[in-house]
Amino acid sequence: MEFFLLLVMLTSCAASPQDLSGKMFTFPEKNNTARVELMTPRDNFTAVTVCLRFFTDAKRDHALFSLATPSKANDFTIFRHAPKDAIDVFVGHSYVEYTEHEYKLNMWHSLCSTWDSESGMVQLWFDGQPSIRKFINAGSNIQGRTIIILGQEQDSHGGGFDLNQAFVGMLSDVHMWDFTLPSCEIQKYMEELNFRPGNVLNWSALEFQIESRVLLENKEMICY
Repeated sequence: MEFFLLLVMLTSCAASPQDLSGKMFTFPEKNNTARVELMTPRDNFTAVTVCLRFFTDAKRDHALFSLATPSKANDFTIFRHAPKDAIDVFVGHSYVEYTEHEYKLNMWHSLCSTWDSESGMVQLWFDGQPSIRKFINAGSNIQGRTIIILGQEQDSHGGGFDLNQAFVGMLSDVHMWDFTLPSCEIQKYMEELNFRPGNVLNWSALEFQIESRVLLENKEMICY
């Protein structure tokens, strides 16, 4: 078993595309080093959709998805703001806050968020339920060398990590698109049906780099 985990760690650090179907990243401890960088050559976005699944017992603030460019550390960030029992979506220097979600601990949740530059609208989907659409900003792209991090929240381009914002738990099924994914496709993702995979990040062909103690493991299944 130890040899298998070592082999997984070595191969997962190669940053070559891998099919992670049925897999998950496990972040087993709170620190400001453990993270996974997701690779993409894309550096200009007029729209974004991000979907992922997560499992955590963290009652404090933590990052779920962090995309930074050289000019903006939170160019597209999904963040759990525990004191307000909210999920914040950042685009550039602005953010919108979503509350009234059943953010239960120690269970899998599915989350998607969309943003479109032309309209400036953001929407969040949580466990199959869409939020209202909120205005955040319009007319500006996400532009510049993109660094995407799981497990930490970037306060600078590729750094500035705070252990009190670190994610502890499991993350899986991460996809990203360069357009607003139609609601029917989002619902298919939520229900784990066949859906259009991400054209920026695709969990079935993912390039990534693990730093520090993060494990790539088989996703835990419920047995009946």
